Amino acid sequence: MYTLTRIVGAIVLSLALSAAGLAGAAEKKGEVVMKQGSTVHLFHSGTADVKKEICPNDVIPVYREIMAGGHTTSKPVGKVKVISYEGEHYFQAQVLQGDIKPGDIVKKKTASCLVYNAQ
Repeated sequence: MYTLTRIVGAIVLSLALSAAGLAGAAEKKGEVVMKQGSTVHLFHSGTADVKKEICPNDVIPVYREIMAGGHTTSKPVGKVKVISYEGEHYFQAQVLQGDIKPGDIVKKKTASCLVYNAQ
């Protein structure tokens, strides 16, 4: 439950950041979309287990949570490569494939990060 609370908090933060009009990504039907080569930030809890599991040079899949019929499903939408640590709660990453949006989730085993635009 604690992990779910962290993810929900991170999603709220991401929505606030994207609503603030962060620039630097392509726009597609009014949505911010980061394409191959774009730099993104990955927000995480800052706990030691996340920093142990996710390291620079890791290539990690990105998922989009979709609500349909009262159920949430995860759909793979791309991959990112972790470039470096950015402070206590962020990683810097580069989009390798797919169309990534703020609010998408990077998942590796038990660690998850929330994607947002780095610009």
